[in-house]
Amino acid sequence: MRERVEEVLELLRPSLQADGGDVELIDVTDDGIVKVRLTGACGGCPFATLTLKEGIERAIKEEIPEVREVIAV
Repeated sequence: MRERVEEVLELLRPSLQADGGDVELIDVTDDGIVKVRLTGACGGCPFATLTLKEGIERAIKEEIPEVREVIAV
């Protein structure tokens, strides 16, 4: 599942990088929790939670229904 998550993140990365940020995959647990780290401008952005839940999590869940949640670490 980790490889599939990385593929989705690669599709999202250009949008994040255009705003000076990025996302790093930290872990994918056996129970479907994806742990990521928002970096660059995304790391301190007041909209980081919105980006994480409405952008990254939604896109990953659309492609990989087994994913239960995406959290920032």
